[in-house]
Amino acid sequence: MRRSGRLVAVVLAALSLSACGGRAFRPVSDLPVQIGRPYTVRGVTYVPAADPGFDVLGYAGWYGSESGNRVALGERFRPDWVTAAHTTLPLPSYVEVTALDTGRTILVRVNDRGPFARGRILDLSRGAAEQLGIRAKGVAAVRVRRVDPPERDRERLRRGKPAVERPAPDPTALANLRAQLAAGERAGIVRAP
Repeated sequence: MRRSGRLVAVVLAALSLSACGGRAFRPVSDLPVQIGRPYTVRGVTYVPAADPGFDVLGYAGWYGSESGNRVALGERFRPDWVTAAHTTLPLPSYVEVTALDTGRTILVRVNDRGPFARGRILDLSRGAAEQLGIRAKGVAAVRVRRVDPPERDRERLRRGKPAVERPAPDPTALANLRAQLAAGERAGIVRAP
């Protein structure tokens, strides 16, 4: 009896650990929205918050080798989808990302935590980096602005399709954003990668 009890305990433990191995993924959904508790990575504490007015200038990189892994939201990471990682925005969130060198603007679904690299405010999936036109660069100056897009755009992103491309800022506004980023770097507010 004792041996069979131990055997059952070992089998149950193995089964529960196998569930942590990345096989069971959460379905792609916008509900429930998760803000999460504060967490620490490499000595830095991040405090997730709703922040509906999030509008930040900085640098974005991209990641793509984690194919098949689970993102912080519990979904499967798909490198070709238009997704991103952010340290504190609710999961999921939607952001407009504008490449400051080209003015190209896309809609991205944030479903993961990160980046935890110096000087980056957003990590894009390979698909998002390609759509934004920054994949070859690796890291680019961007504006990241939280938005509330129409359901048809949300649905496209949830199915792995890009949303309708957003209008680019006019040249004067784009020049102003670049000047603000440069001033932020000089003042030490923005860290370059």
